[in-house]
Order: sequence, then structure tokens, then C-alpha cells
Amino acid sequence: MNVLIFGATGMVGLGVLRECLLDQSVEKVTIIGRTAMGQQNPKLIEIVQRDLFDYSAIEAQLTGFDACFFCLGVSSAGMKEEEYRRLTYDLTMVAARTLARLNPAMTFIYVSGAGTDSAEKGKSMWARVKGKTENDLMALPFRGAYMFRPGLIQPLHGIRSKTKFYQAFLSGFGWLIAMLKPLFYPKYMTTTEQMGRAMIGVARRGYPKRILETADINAV
Repeated sequence: MNVLIFGATGMVGLGVLRECLLDQSVEKVTIIGRTAMGQQNPKLIEIVQRDLFDYSAIEAQLTGFDACFFCLGVSSAGMKEEEYRRLTYDLTMVAARTLARLNPAMTFIYVSGAGTDSAEKGKSMWARVKGKTENDLMALPFRGAYMFRPGLIQPLHGIRSKTKFYQAFLSGFGWLIAMLKPLFYPKYMTTTEQMGRAMIGVARRGYPKRILETADINAV
């Protein structure tokens, strides 16, 4: 497979990138972001794109992909709905619409979150915005579009969360997570490694559901 990853510097994106580079079925990995990672690997290509709302200048570099793993996202903490919608819905849809036009045979996998509101009518702002994003992504003419809704994600292999509160929780309560893992896994908890493996698996083989909760991610 030829894979494109958005958000490869984040916790989930780093895990997905690691698994893609290790997987022999993935021949080439292209990552796109505002800044260069500087990571070296024979099958890794970096595209630095300062404006993630306009891909017109680099469309020639966005063709020939079998899968896109969209791991780019922000926390809604402290944000008004208009700002969160712009950085979640608008940013995602600009990229997805461009890729659907250039790569109609592509499988598009979007990292959403547990509790997302598919009806788009609930009280939770972030859940409504994520729900609309999911719904509109699934309406695009991709070969397949799958929404991943993980709950608690445990970072492995030295990966850390860029969200300060989440990383503080992981650092301070790692012992508690390990203790509770038998209760929460596999229904409510997954890892960055399993997220990456699941994305590769769904891109290769598909999945009966278009929305995958944590248990589905772990099953894949």
C-alpha cells in the first residue's frame, strides 16, 4: 500500500506512522504537516504544507494513494464552537474533498472519539462537530471511509501525548491504568500500536462497520 498520514506528530499519528514503517505491506508512507519531522526512513516522504486549508499548489503530490490515515485533531478545551468547528470539521473536509477527487479508490480512515454524536443534536459541542465531520466524510465518494472512535489510548514505545492534561494523567496514573486494564480492555481501552495495526488492517481488508468503537479497533 501507498499510505498518506495527516497528524503524524501527534500521539496517535506517531503510533500509526511507526506501524506503517514496520509493516511490509506498506511500501511508501507520505506524511503531511505544517512542519518537518526530520525522521529518516527509506520509505518515508515528508510534505511540508503551511496552509492546511489549501492544497492547490501540491495536488500533483497527492495522487496515487491507497489509504489516508487522518490523525490530525485538537482538544476542544477552552474553544468556542466556531473555532473548534474550523479546526476540526473545516480543516478535515478540505483535505478529504481534495483527496476524494484525486484518489477515488482510496480508503479514508478518520480518528474521531468515543461519544461522538452521529445525530449532531446533543448538548456536547465537540461531539456534535465530530458527528457532522464523520457523517460528511462517509458521504464522500471514497472506496471506503471508516471512523475510528477510540476511548482511552495508552501510548507505547516512548510516544507521549501533546495534550498536557492527558499526558499528565498518563504520567501520574500509569499504575492505575495498568491495574484497571483487565477491566477496561478491550472494550474501552486501546494502545497507539493497536490503533496503527487496526488502520492498516481496515485499509487492506475493510470492515463490516463504517464506525469502529474501541472494541472493534482491538478486534481488527
